[in-house]
Amino acid sequence: MNKIILDFVIVASGVIGYFISISLVTTSFYKNRANNYLSLSLFLLTSMTLLEWYDPEEGIFELLQSIMWEFLVAATVFTYFLLQIQHKHLKKNWYKWLYFPFFSTLIIEVFLHLDFNFNLYNSSFEEEGYAVQLFYSLEDGLSFLYNVVLIFWGRNLINRSNDISKAKRRWLLRLNLFLICIIAIWLLSNLEDDLLDSKYTTNFLRIVLSFLSWWILYYGVFKLQIVVQKDEIHQYLTLVGANSAQTKKRINKATSSKIITELYALMDEEKLYKNPLLNRLDLATRLGTSEGYLSQVINQEINKSIIQFVNEYRIEAAKELLNDPVFNKYSVEAIGMEAGFKSKSAFYSTFNTNTGISPGACRKLQKTS
Repeated sequence: MNKIILDFVIVASGVIGYFISISLVTTSFYKNRANNYLSLSLFLLTSMTLLEWYDPEEGIFELLQSIMWEFLVAATVFTYFLLQIQHKHLKKNWYKWLYFPFFSTLIIEVFLHLDFNFNLYNSSFEEEGYAVQLFYSLEDGLSFLYNVVLIFWGRNLINRSNDISKAKRRWLLRLNLFLICIIAIWLLSNLEDDLLDSKYTTNFLRIVLSFLSWWILYYGVFKLQIVVQKDEIHQYLTLVGANSAQTKKRINKATSSKIITELYALMDEEKLYKNPLLNRLDLATRLGTSEGYLSQVINQEINKSIIQFVNEYRIEAAKELLNDPVFNKYSVEAIGMEAGFKSKSAFYSTFNTNTGISPGACRKLQKTS
C-alpha cells in the first residue's frame, strides 16, 4: 500500500512539474528570461525523479537515466539566481564554462552507452570493468561537489546583492535553502545505499523532489512573480515621476495644526504610506509626538483613525495605477503591494470597503470606459 501511495505521489507530482515547466515559458504572466531557466531546472529535476523511479534497464530511457543531468541542473539554477539579482557575472566570458562539465560528461556517457549496448567501437570497455566503475564513482562525486559549490555560491551572491528588494531576497533564499536540503538528502541517500544497501532515504528524496514542484508553483514562481512585478511598477514610477501625480490634500484652517501639516507632508512628499509595516509608533516618532496624542489630533481634526487616514492614501495610489493602461499587464496584487498593502487579503478588503467595488472591478471599469 505504501508503495502505491509513493508511486502515485511521484507520478502526480511529475505531471504537475511538467505542467509548471511548460506554463513558465508559455504564460505571459510568468514569462521572462529568468523563469526560462527555472522552467528548465524544474523539467530536469522532474525527469530525473521519474527516470530514477522507473529505473529502465535498456533502450533510450536507460541512456537518458545515465546522463549526468545534475551538472546541468546546477548550472541552470545558478543562472536563474544570477538573472534574478542581475549580477555582473552574467557578462563574464568564463560564465559559459559552467556548462562544460555537463556537455563533457554527456559525450562520454553517450560513447560508453553505445559501446555497451551496440558494441559499435569494438572497444575493450566493459560495463562492469574497474575503470568504468571508477569513472562513474568520480562522476557522481564531482556532480555532488559541483551542485554544492554553485548552490552556496548563489546563496552568497543573493545575500550580498544590494539591488533587490527584501521580499525578493527572501523568496530566493527560501528556494536556495530548499535546494540545499535536497542536496543533503541526496548525500544521505548515497551513503545509505553504499553502506546499508537500502532505499528509505532515496524514497524520501523522491518525495521531496516531488514536493518541490508544488513548492515552486506557489512560493518560487507565483509569489516571486508578484514581487518582481511590484518592483517593476516601482521602478517605472520612479523613472517617469508618476508618483507625483497624486493630488495633494488641501489643508484648511480647521486642520492647520503643525502636526497635521507635517503629517500631510510625510504622506504627499515622502510617500510614507507605501511602507507596508508603517504603524502608529512610526508616525508618532517621525512627528515628534506620542501615539496617543497623534491619534487624538487626527481624530479631532480629520475625523478619522490613523489606519483609515493611511489607507485612504493607499487606496488612491492603487486606483491611479489600476486606472492607468500602462499597468494593465501587472497583477492586481502587485499593484496593491506597490501602494503599501501588506497582503492581498488586506488590499481587497480595504479597497472594497472604501470604494464599494473590488480592485479587479475598478480595473474593468477603466478598460470599458
